[in-house]
Amino acid sequence: MNSRSKDRNNKKILDKKRLRNSFKFAFQGVITAYKTEQNLRIHTMVAIVVIILGLTFQISDLEWFICLILIGLVLMAEFFNTALENIVDMITMEINPYAKKAKDMASSGVLAMAIISAIVGLIIFLPKVIHLIGGIL
Repeated sequence: MNSRSKDRNNKKILDKKRLRNSFKFAFQGVITAYKTEQNLRIHTMVAIVVIILGLTFQISDLEWFICLILIGLVLMAEFFNTALENIVDMITMEINPYAKKAKDMASSGVLAMAIISAIVGLIIFLPKVIHLIGGIL
């Protein structure tokens, strides 16, 4: 086997190892975030409720698409907010108005995404709930 073949084989092995490590580290981040972040657990519980409601009301494919995209965006925003807060805490342990500003703005992004998602959820589910209640009464 010539040196080029060895290099290609070694690169393939390295790429598989790097890929495996990428997933391993990502899952470690998920586990750490769920252990430490109350808001992430709350967002996940809301996502589960949305999925149960979607199954119960047999929402359309488009409505599923919208709900799943919004669930992903809220969770992603929460992960990014958590990462930013950890970086800020790592940089300065002292009370710093700029650190507070950065952390507040990051959490505002999560709040905005959650509010928008809740409004869209009401648009999708409220008519179905009203229809169900009307059918019961």
